[in-house]
Amino acid sequence: MDSRQQQLNAWLNLTLKQADFTLTIASADASFRRYFRVHLPGEYLGYKTLIAMDAPPSQEDCRPFVKVAKLLSDAGLNAPQVLAQDLQNGFLLLSDLGDDTYLAALNSDTALKLYGDATNALIKMQLASKPQVLPAYDEALLSREMQLFPDWYVAKHLNVTLNNEQQNVLKNTFDILNKNILAQGQVYVHRDYHSRNLMITQENNPGILDFQDAVYGAISYDLVSLLKDAYISWDEEQIIDWAVRYWQPAKKAGLPIADDFSEFYRDFEWMGAQRHIKILGIFARLNHRDGKDGYLKDMPLVMTYLRKVCERYVELRPMLRLLNQLEHVKPQEGYTF
Repeated sequence: MDSRQQQLNAWLNLTLKQADFTLTIASADASFRRYFRVHLPGEYLGYKTLIAMDAPPSQEDCRPFVKVAKLLSDAGLNAPQVLAQDLQNGFLLLSDLGDDTYLAALNSDTALKLYGDATNALIKMQLASKPQVLPAYDEALLSREMQLFPDWYVAKHLNVTLNNEQQNVLKNTFDILNKNILAQGQVYVHRDYHSRNLMITQENNPGILDFQDAVYGAISYDLVSLLKDAYISWDEEQIIDWAVRYWQPAKKAGLPIADDFSEFYRDFEWMGAQRHIKILGIFARLNHRDGKDGYLKDMPLVMTYLRKVCERYVELRPMLRLLNQLEHVKPQEGYTF
């Protein structure tokens, strides 16, 4: 048992006032946070199991988690309740939403219901949005995220140095994407609203996790996270169908969304391009800096999403040519039979 876990144990002893609980690993985060499931011999506030979060204060700040958990709960969403906290030492005690992830349960039979619940919850969260409550998903943050691509994916993962022309292609692509994204309607954005962070719950499905990085930004972001998920893929007709099933009630509810679906879908795709550029950088960094190589297997799907969007829109074609250069892919000429 490491020193952090010993500290956590001591805090739980004081908080729960019962010494004979046991801890098992609930999940490890892509960040420095760890989650333990607390198994109780009796009950605590009516719960038999709880979740203890260990977030080392030198690397993590628990306060955004506590703040956003309350925002989501107040909006009627199923987020963990914060039952006890020690912000100074980076410990939280949370209600347990179980371990049945969307990712484990999604298939062609369950997807319509599960995605329906997830988009209904998303609309609820977006309707609760107020400016100046969460940090702005502004140009600086969008650009900083995309910069992970040249810094980590290109330079570290591919070991490539971009020439001036290639750097200009990236800069122009980032500028084009930012302009579109910043013009979209602004709402609360979870920022990681996908199948690993949505839990299947008996009541008020889904349970929502990993929301501490929430911001106020483009309305299409969370839907892209959900439907163009780095961990599971669907046919494009299916994605379009689910996007329509979100867009219609969102528009009806008065959310700041494009009146025309094709315009909304372009916004959705361009937002996706920003996210996929960022994710390729994040997955490369997790591998090369943090020694977490489990994300490498998810890179090809993310690259496929990015390439498809760049193929479709003339403004993003220079980015496609750059990807071809980086990946040594010859552009297709005409048809091959």
